Amino acid sequence: MAKPLLAARRPAGQAALVYGFTLLPMLALVAAVPLAWGWGLSWLDVGLAVGFYFLSGLGVTAGFHRLFTHRSFKARRGLRSGLAVAGSLAMQGDVITWVADHRRHHAFTDKAGDPHSPWLYGTTPAALAKGFFHSHLGWLFARDCTNAERFAPDLLADADVARISRLFPLWTVISLLAPALIGGFATLSWWGALTAFFWAGLVRVAVLHHVTWSINSICHMIGDRPWDAPGRATNVWPLAILSMGESWHNLHHADPTCARHGIGRGQVDMTARLIRVFEQLGWAHSVRWPTPRRIARLTARD
Repeated sequence: MAKPLLAARRPAGQAALVYGFTLLPMLALVAAVPLAWGWGLSWLDVGLAVGFYFLSGLGVTAGFHRLFTHRSFKARRGLRSGLAVAGSLAMQGDVITWVADHRRHHAFTDKAGDPHSPWLYGTTPAALAKGFFHSHLGWLFARDCTNAERFAPDLLADADVARISRLFPLWTVISLLAPALIGGFATLSWWGALTAFFWAGLVRVAVLHHVTWSINSICHMIGDRPWDAPGRATNVWPLAILSMGESWHNLHHADPTCARHGIGRGQVDMTARLIRVFEQLGWAHSVRWPTPRRIARLTARD
């Protein structure tokens, strides 16, 4: 008998944490503009924000997404654990829940069962506006949980990953307080700790949240579709740098296990570059690169 699509409903306390992890960084982002107007932002804050942005972001793209969800490459134990922790610093949920949701998305792309498709309500302007909000943000507040036993049994059975997943609250605290500690010690001031907490903690998390959510929303609504792929996934080039290559989303849905998403000329894919470095260092192997034979199996759209 097939295992159910959904698990038990999310407890009220856990639902409250989702609201907190989502809305507090957003409020910090709203406050960022006036705070940056002439005070409250230093080059140290900028450096910490950029550093933690790409550390946590690449943990999601190379770790949560290409390694754990799609098995685009294999990694040594230390790298697997490191990527799981780095992705957890993005505060997008624990690794097993993230992977289960994303595998469900691929199983039901832009159809009933997809947790965050923008096309579930119709094609009228009002329906698309509702769909955009749902795919970008609204789906996070649903009380129903994807059944990890159905969609991520391999990770539930992985002792290292399961342990890191259970420790998600700890990684959340570290993600917010580590920049503050560095800022405070570097400046020997509470003000330096506070501004680092704000910019490299809250604002950094909010920006990364919205870039990631844009792959769910914008990259299923507008953009180029050079490859025949399930659903309506598109390429949106302006997001390529901030998403670390994830916005070459059309190719990804055409060939989900490929380690590189941007295969065309000028399609910058920072995550694929990082995986190449891991491979050259001997930390990763069995990488599924887009070889000519692999690309030939894909169907180009007219």
